[in-house]
Amino acid sequence: MNMSDARGARERLVVIGGDAAGMSAASQARRLKGPDELEIVAFERGHFTSFSACGIPYWVGGDVPDRDRLIARTAEEHRARDIGLRLRTEVTELDLDRGRVRARDVDSGAESWTSYDKLVIATGARPIRPELPGMDAPGVHGVQTLDDGQALLDTLSRTRGRRAVVVGAGYIGVEMAEAMINRGYEVTVVNRGEEPMATLDPDMGRLVHRAMEGMGITMVNGAEVTKLLTGDDGRVRAVATEDAEYPADVVVLGIGVRPETTLARAAGLPLGEHGGLLTDRSMRVRGYENVWAGGDCVEVLDLVSGQQRHIPLGTHANKHGQIIGANAGGGYATFPGVVGTAVSKVCDLEIARTGLREKDAHRVGLRFEAVTIESTSRAGYYPNASPMTVKMLAELRTGRLLGVQIVGHEGAGKRVDIAAVALTAGMTVEQMTALDLGYAPPFSPVWDPVLVAARKAAAKIRVTVQ
Repeated sequence: MNMSDARGARERLVVIGGDAAGMSAASQARRLKGPDELEIVAFERGHFTSFSACGIPYWVGGDVPDRDRLIARTAEEHRARDIGLRLRTEVTELDLDRGRVRARDVDSGAESWTSYDKLVIATGARPIRPELPGMDAPGVHGVQTLDDGQALLDTLSRTRGRRAVVVGAGYIGVEMAEAMINRGYEVTVVNRGEEPMATLDPDMGRLVHRAMEGMGITMVNGAEVTKLLTGDDGRVRAVATEDAEYPADVVVLGIGVRPETTLARAAGLPLGEHGGLLTDRSMRVRGYENVWAGGDCVEVLDLVSGQQRHIPLGTHANKHGQIIGANAGGGYATFPGVVGTAVSKVCDLEIARTGLREKDAHRVGLRFEAVTIESTSRAGYYPNASPMTVKMLAELRTGRLLGVQIVGHEGAGKRVDIAAVALTAGMTVEQMTALDLGYAPPFSPVWDPVLVAARKAAAKIRVTVQ
């Protein structure tokens, strides 16, 4: 018997996860179907819902003065729209055969089953936390949720020392290093990669390295953390590698994340090479008619390489939620895939990328040419024109754009959107040279830096082919 039969005509949509993908799905489904047609129950194990995890480093660093500014929609606002949101409630088991989930109240420990007609899995990602000695010591913090950010701030308010070690130099690691500098800490970043920002090629990551050192951050590359040392009080006191120890009054983990698919794995749902749930274009879990998944717990199609990737970004999560909500609410929408666009900053240095790096292109067997150009954000004679470096990859023979990386100052980062559109459209670098982009001296040189790179790439492709 369908669960809705016992409740009359009204169906029940259960959502696991109360952040971007989950609550976007719930909200979109509610726009399409009223409470008389669709009951919506959402479970969130934390204290907050619909918050910006991307904003946590800026809150910790003081650029955002108030935690609540990172909350897009409160629990009360969701409930006012007839979404039954249950905070501090963790789903511990999926019973797909009987169409129900088991949930536990985090504070009381009480457990209960909730039936569903339609299920949305939006469990997000979990920070990578290596099983090393001292990793769970007081003073060691991840920064995935607002609860994590508050716990870090509480530690900083109680800590007398001013030495911080950040483990990892991806987006979060770099941003947290800057946040700690802004708070007056001596910062060391321990990074196992060749250069910071492994989402860039090493030659572009080297530019970020120089900028971080210019801020007073000590960069330690090519170093693997072996353990965290603790003092007599049990608190962390240093981060150790094979070659050295780095004193620390607080440690921030920025090693990256993995899809949180523990529930899905236990229930036998299909997972990909990177551990994320596999869905079709409607974000429906493959092989399951009434189960959808979105956000950081899924793998998505890379439109450039044609392969599945795990790209945990809030932009994707919100889009996934909109698509899931439309389909669960009786409409129709699809998610075609991504090109892997991301932008960040360290101090006044803007860092952007889209498409494939050199090693990505090698991995999928693509032959390509790579070019790098130096340009400026504005006409060179206009005040405050700042330098930028653009690297571009194009496929050999076809000239198809494969990827772009940009490192520069004000006005550099968002230029990556030109390349993101070109990648999505499958343009060649030759076609890009004819793009009709806006020009005025305060905004760009006559030839935009991205187009300068495209011209150079097109010329190199022609020479290579001949």
